[in-house]
Amino acid sequence: MKDQDILWFKEIGFDDVNLVGGKGANLGEMYNLGIPVPNGFVVPVNVYFQFIKENNLQPKIADILKTTDVDQPDQLLHASKQIRSIIKKSPINHQTAVKIMAAYKKLSDFGGLKDVPVAVRTSATAEDTADASFAGQGDTFLNVTGETNVLHRVRDCWSSLFTPRSIFYQVKKHYNHFKIGVAVPVQRLIQSDISGVMFTVNPVTNEKNQIIVETIWGLGEYIVQGTVSPDQYIINKNDWSVISENHVEQKTELIRAEHETKEIIVPKFKQNKNKINTTMAIKIAKIGQKLHEHYGKPQDIEFAIDNKGKLFIVQTRPITTVVSNQKTLDIQTTKIIQKPDLTGEQASPGTASGTIIIIKSPKEINRVKKGQILVTSMTTPDFVPAMKIVSGIITDKGGQTSHAAIVSRELGVPCVVGTKIATKFLKEGDIVTLNGTTGEIWKGNLIDKNAPVIKKQSSTAKTATKIYVNLGEPDLAEMISKRNVDGIGLLRAEFMLANIGIHPKRIIAEGKEKAYINKLAKEMVKFCKSFSPRPVIYRATDFKTNEYRSLKWGKLYEPEEPNPLMGFRGASRYISSPDVFYMELEAIKQVRTKYGYKNLWLMIPFVRTPQELADVKKIVISAGLLRSPSFKFLMMAEIPSNVILLDKFIDVGIDGISIGSNDLTMLTLGLDRDNNEVAKNFNEMDPAVLWSLKRLVTKSKKRGITCSICGQAPSNYPELVEKLVRWGATSISVSPDAIDATRDVVAWAEKRNINKK
Repeated sequence: MKDQDILWFKEIGFDDVNLVGGKGANLGEMYNLGIPVPNGFVVPVNVYFQFIKENNLQPKIADILKTTDVDQPDQLLHASKQIRSIIKKSPINHQTAVKIMAAYKKLSDFGGLKDVPVAVRTSATAEDTADASFAGQGDTFLNVTGETNVLHRVRDCWSSLFTPRSIFYQVKKHYNHFKIGVAVPVQRLIQSDISGVMFTVNPVTNEKNQIIVETIWGLGEYIVQGTVSPDQYIINKNDWSVISENHVEQKTELIRAEHETKEIIVPKFKQNKNKINTTMAIKIAKIGQKLHEHYGKPQDIEFAIDNKGKLFIVQTRPITTVVSNQKTLDIQTTKIIQKPDLTGEQASPGTASGTIIIIKSPKEINRVKKGQILVTSMTTPDFVPAMKIVSGIITDKGGQTSHAAIVSRELGVPCVVGTKIATKFLKEGDIVTLNGTTGEIWKGNLIDKNAPVIKKQSSTAKTATKIYVNLGEPDLAEMISKRNVDGIGLLRAEFMLANIGIHPKRIIAEGKEKAYINKLAKEMVKFCKSFSPRPVIYRATDFKTNEYRSLKWGKLYEPEEPNPLMGFRGASRYISSPDVFYMELEAIKQVRTKYGYKNLWLMIPFVRTPQELADVKKIVISAGLLRSPSFKFLMMAEIPSNVILLDKFIDVGIDGISIGSNDLTMLTLGLDRDNNEVAKNFNEMDPAVLWSLKRLVTKSKKRGITCSICGQAPSNYPELVEKLVRWGATSISVSPDAIDATRDVVAWAEKRNINKK
């Protein structure tokens, strides 16, 4: 008969999942299989249920949840705080507490220490089951020492069944909150000299005969987060030979301090040293294959090696992202063999069919209905409300980096640009089909509605180079934040200003600055909240005069310029009209102070001279925004003068640059990408442009500032990504449709770069 208050790993197995949860069952299963697992015990779910009953918590929790709308973040957060507070204040009965503390004392005796450091983890009974993955919903506490602290952390784990994300998950999965049990594994903590992750199939190529072993110095958190690049071994499980191995210099590592973790510099003699040898890699792989065969499915396994060279397996779970090795298709993509009636440039992938609506100016967008195909000469920011509801977009003008193309990719709407004659060739009310992947358009509905749609597999690659996303539409923030992305590298102000719809000078003239600032701040919060704690880099307004004129009252305040691309825009506007700029700065301050989101940074676009940058910086400082570890001040690099005088711009005091490859290409080659007569010569791979990109990246690296790129070039040219990685770019920011492909290319480029060294 199993002890109902404390169960040691040797006493449990996978059949006990209802008693000790998925994590606890896996640990016991591995321990009894002879896998080197650090010893420990589990406080099983019946102790949790007993705790809830003894303190009469069920009716109290039920009352709170009954009045909570989980789709309202504020309500969800408030409910979670209330419930967790009630649980944490409720006592654990004396008999149970004594048994938990006695088990911890026994574990300490095994380790030969007075108070052995342990990991206290949450293991829910709904976790790692066939129909649900509850992993990651509960809390984990590392480096816990002392009987009383262990007791408190067990109760904290019980309360973590009611974190906001866990409550939301339970409601959406239609779980009964009071039938989910919480077990708590307490496991001896390994002082990891080396940590690693192993996949028992190749997660990128899905090769079933390959095992991937990756290792880093220090704690495993840095390999999971992608903070440092790991050494990698690819092992052939048929003959246990090493197919390939890559070794990476590692300069920083995470270690365990007395009561916390901290980052330190890796000793110089270890920085270029192999973390493990091939013998250890094969040993690890064989353990992985044993687990794979035991569980009957591919495994994602975490391991640790202590300073004596002893190997421990600390966790295994099924790989949930493995798919068959078939070619996947983009959402909405259908292949059509019939010859097209009209062609243009492919701008946003996917196919769509619908009824044509031809719009000649933004004033007509109220005519657009959901599901139509928008046909227009070219789009501007104030077209966005209509672009969000249509099934597809076709334009006469523009290229792959035009407004229509960039926004369509962000919105996930199929788009063909640069057809030259769409508004004349096509007729309103007709039905057309377009393929944004190929740039082709047909009359009639040629999409087979019954054809299966295969969603593209998300990238699981880990990269040292950050992958950011370009965004501007607030309604997309939450959805995109769930992707494998490290933050927002370019938050466009123009979308939010277009949604407000009124020229900012008119706002000031009417004395409505406060309402404007509040509205802008609330829009920013949508991004910062969704991506927190990942950085959100807000690019201050870069409307050109023609775009400002399209806003309500715009013609009253804006001149007509023959060439807005090189006109009154960017930094020069902030200096000329600081009152308008101050509204943006006040909104940023409000996000950071009133709402508490410190992940919002500022980037200044189109800065012609170092003096302009200095003048803008003074305005920013006078508004109370000072550079700090939590507030970065960056500059767009998109003008040849930025390339030539980069040292002088850096001397003004900036934390980094982000290359705007679109404008830089146009201004380097002297052409307008939206002009069909010369757009064919727009080429971000032109030698002159590549020279500028290399100088910007390498000079930034030398001067110790970050360097990103946020133009369309990386999305279009994988070979450019390889160059950027080799030169030393710290991040690459792309449109949402290119996140996964770019991460995979960066991972490949990083490994290739390592091989060349």
